[in-house]
Amino acid sequence: MQPILVRAFTAATGLGRGNASLRAALAQGTSGLAPCRFETCDLDTHIGVIPGLDEQRLPAGLESFDCRNNRAAEAALREDGFEQAVAGAVQRHGSRRVGVFLGTSTAGILQAELAYRERDPADGSLPAAFDYRHTHNTFSVVDYVRTRLGLEGPAAAVSTACSSSAKAFASAARYIEAGLIDAAIVGGVDTLCLTTLYGFNSLQLLSKEPCRPYDAARDGISIGEAAALILLERGEGDAGSSTWLLGCGESCDAYHMSAPHPEGAGARMAMEAALRSAGMQAREIDYVNLHGTGTPSNDAAEDKAIDAIFGRDVPCSSTKGMTGHALGAAGGVEAIVCVLALEEGLVPGSPGTREIDGSLHARYEMKPRRAPLAAVLSNSFGFGGTNCSLVFGRPSRAA
Repeated sequence: MQPILVRAFTAATGLGRGNASLRAALAQGTSGLAPCRFETCDLDTHIGVIPGLDEQRLPAGLESFDCRNNRAAEAALREDGFEQAVAGAVQRHGSRRVGVFLGTSTAGILQAELAYRERDPADGSLPAAFDYRHTHNTFSVVDYVRTRLGLEGPAAAVSTACSSSAKAFASAARYIEAGLIDAAIVGGVDTLCLTTLYGFNSLQLLSKEPCRPYDAARDGISIGEAAALILLERGEGDAGSSTWLLGCGESCDAYHMSAPHPEGAGARMAMEAALRSAGMQAREIDYVNLHGTGTPSNDAAEDKAIDAIFGRDVPCSSTKGMTGHALGAAGGVEAIVCVLALEEGLVPGSPGTREIDGSLHARYEMKPRRAPLAAVLSNSFGFGGTNCSLVFGRPSRAA
């Protein structure tokens, strides 16, 4: 694929709002996870909560979109000059040449959960005020961002579980490469709801402690919420020292509804496809951001795929101990982590990990450290074997 410029980006996570909070956590190896106090949830686990989201308000005229997911999108939109960057893209290309491709999994389910409590006792109908289209609907957050920014280009919601927002990059890249658009907002938004928390608890996948990827005693995930928005743009050679999306690789091994292929077959196919897309060899990757959920099966399967492609030569880590697993937004958050790692010359660590599992082989980094990085790879793997890997690099790799 032709390299695509990362023009701007912003995120809201359990660490805080804006890139500064994420940048600081990466440098210091800190975590935004805390004991679960969400809504009426009664579970012994840790979660990542975007601060102040209950008080977040949407702009006048967009009240019909009001739900937790769209509030998270709004929280991110207001940071890091992102709105202004999109306005610049519209000025350069026109509103019809800027697309929106966002990943989400649970979307606005919380709004339906709240409405269900108020259903009519006689016939069970939901309250008239419940607006499914603008809140619960998977497309809602795409519609909100598109409407909020006055965009008229192609738009789509990607919902492939935990690979959703990584696959949004691949969707946008295809549109740009086909000449249908010149820029796109990509990434994802996923927020907490009871369905998610109790659903993962029923699968016995929640850890009582903050998650510990690659740890010998790892026992599950920590759920987080996040909004991650990235502006991709057709490169015009004026990007200075900016970062580029160099390659996208997707696969679907369809091994099991919720478990990864034990040999990491789908993960390996996605990484190999991403490298081919970028026209690169494995030895040219300086860091891999692992999907690294902290479950025994996921980390073991991904490790086998990493070992088959990179051996023990490339530093790897999972940053889910910082933000929690943001599900449909995880790929977008970790794409931003990779861009920040490139900008800062920083190999991220793994907060929460205490003792690396001796049966795993990757060169796993527990503490952040400075290092020159030219190209990095990010993994996102979802239920059903829907996998995606992305490669980001510096201008020398995009020439």
